Amino acid sequence: MSESLQGRPVSTRVPAPALAFTRGLLRAGQDAVVAVILYGSQLHRSSPGLHSAWDLVVLVKEYDSFHRAMRRAGHQRRSVVLMNFLGRILPPYVTDFSPEEAEGGIAKCLILTEEQFLTALGPGARDHFLKGRMVQHVEVVWTATEEDDRRIQDALSGARRDVLRWAGPFLEEPFDVEDLTRGMLQVSFAGELRPESGDRASEVFASQSRWLAGAFSDVLAAASADRVLQRVGERQYRFSSAYGPGARRALKRYFFRSKARTTARWFKHILTFNDWLTYIQRKAERRTGLTIELTAAERRWPLIFLWPKVFRVLRHGKGQSQDTEQTQ
Repeated sequence: MSESLQGRPVSTRVPAPALAFTRGLLRAGQDAVVAVILYGSQLHRSSPGLHSAWDLVVLVKEYDSFHRAMRRAGHQRRSVVLMNFLGRILPPYVTDFSPEEAEGGIAKCLILTEEQFLTALGPGARDHFLKGRMVQHVEVVWTATEEDDRRIQDALSGARRDVLRWAGPFLEEPFDVEDLTRGMLQVSFAGELRPESGDRASEVFASQSRWLAGAFSDVLAAASADRVLQRVGERQYRFSSAYGPGARRALKRYFFRSKARTTARWFKHILTFNDWLTYIQRKAERRTGLTIELTAAERRWPLIFLWPKVFRVLRHGKGQSQDTEQTQ
């Protein structure tokens, strides 16, 4: 252990900038913060750019005290009543955070309560937005108590075990740990409207392949011990009971609903993320290689005039994905 945050030890695997953001969140959010979890491209080093944000999940006890504390600290512009309302609609919501100790950096924070987090990673999750991110390599930077840490770690482990249920029906058998984790990422990325090309899932896989191999080898071994899977040779598996077309149809409905809910969150992010348009512009340019120039009208009334560029970016990403598939 390298150091501590408010008396709680921090893993040496947590980069210094993530610690700076966490210190700022604990100082600003005070006792309302339950946990901070690091995920995303800065952790994995999957082609972060100059303006890439640090991705954090921030769990809070309840919204009102957190929003009041953040507003007093000068990190929240919107009214507490509005933010409380938005927190309960299609959680989580996304906001930016840039404390002084971050030295000009920015964190993109997914804010939700601990109860909402546990539900989003469980088998009854309404959509795939958080689960698709949390089954990858994440680091729990800080928790308020050991009991909070236990609940969060159990939820993360349970979400990884659940991958066989929602990715398994789309795998070709027999499969090994690489087939499972590549397939998991491809299914998750396909479940959202994203500007990235089809190569993005492969890039994310390559950036965390060692961690994925270790974590999901344990998942496969446990499923084999429970007779959910059967071993085929030393490293491959097949399901003990075959998935039928009904399971695939049910999952396709789940991912269709998830895509709709995730897309609907975009409109909420306009209210919760300061200067959201510049952030999205830079991210789209970084992920697609396109140069995106915004007119004065598009900046002033994006919900009216920006849609042609949105569809252009999405078509570009889809076209790259199809080109990649044709060359494989």
